[in-house]
Amino acid sequence: MSRMLRQYGRLVLAPKNSPILINIQRHHFSSSVNTNEASGEVGKESAGSVKAASKKDSSADMKSSEEVSGTNTSSNPTERNKLLILGGSGFVGTHICKEALQQHLPVISLSRSGRPKLQESWTFDVRWVQGSLFEPDKWKHVLEETSAVISCVGGFGSNETMRKVNGDANIAAINAAYDSGVKRFLYISAFDFGLPSFVLRGYYEGKKAAEEALRIKFPYGGIILRPGFIHGDRQVGSIKVPLSLLGTPLETVLKHAKSVTQIPFIGPFFVPPVKVTTVAKAAVRAATDNAVPPGVLSVWGINRLGDS
Repeated sequence: MSRMLRQYGRLVLAPKNSPILINIQRHHFSSSVNTNEASGEVGKESAGSVKAASKKDSSADMKSSEEVSGTNTSSNPTERNKLLILGGSGFVGTHICKEALQQHLPVISLSRSGRPKLQESWTFDVRWVQGSLFEPDKWKHVLEETSAVISCVGGFGSNETMRKVNGDANIAAINAAYDSGVKRFLYISAFDFGLPSFVLRGYYEGKKAAEEALRIKFPYGGIILRPGFIHGDRQVGSIKVPLSLLGTPLETVLKHAKSVTQIPFIGPFFVPPVKVTTVAKAAVRAATDNAVPPGVLSVWGINRLGDS
């Protein structure tokens, strides 16, 4: 300590150009430079660390944002843009398929037989799926692509068979569509001619049960068509049966006699037949156009919508 004081005293008392002062100044300058260089290196390292950390955090934030916003997903959700037709290989179903294709809609048909035996060009534009409505787990994957369903499923036989085909099968389809998030479901039912209860009892019981299920599951997107006799060229094997030979003249006469249908007991038998092409147009329009409200379309409603 005394030595430092002595040097300090000499420094104060030494002349300006004294070797002692020069040596001390040189030593002080060298120490300052070394200190500043060390501080600069530390600063550079700190700045580099901060910059790298900031870049890393920024990348992490960007990645997190992409994951949250969904822009960095590995697979896109399936687009619901297809029209699923149940029973699309039957008489009414094939005409609905053709009408939907004419409207440039992508079509899927589900039926027990799958692809029909028809060799017409339009059949190659339909995706044919074979399956049973009673086994929805085997075909419900197509509902993920479906925006609307049209069911043409129905049939005749014993009362038990008719209840099962017209009722239970359609109810299973309605439930599957509802569970899959389908928004619109159109069911082609039938006009009730008021026949005695023992005539086609299972047929009408099944139709009514399916209608009720549709009202419950699709209160805002369920449409029911109730045509009477549907006429047109029906393909039976390799033969075309011209049902229009009977249906066209009857429709021409009866379509303007709506008031007659209000006569008790006999009135329902004057309900006019309807062309299968008209039914197809009305079905596709009602199933795909949200402007068509839910509810029931009678023969006159089908004609009005199909001819518009």
